[in-house]
Amino acid sequence: EVCNTVSVPVIASGGAGGMEHFVQLFKKVPEVSAGLAASIFHFGEVKICDLKQKLNENGITVRLL
Repeated sequence: EVCNTVSVPVIASGGAGGMEHFVQLFKKVPEVSAGLAASIFHFGEVKICDLKQKLNENGITVRLL
């Protein structure tokens, strides 16, 4: 609803526990501009390069470099 209401980029923030949560986010809400997480990266649970590859494999546009 937020994406359809505002005319600015929307960033979904928090709650991601793994890579699949990002895939689900971008598939369920393709209008969202970005997904944000911190702990899973800081504590080494997910590597950013691995997440980008996973998103790319699932047809979600992402910069790989």
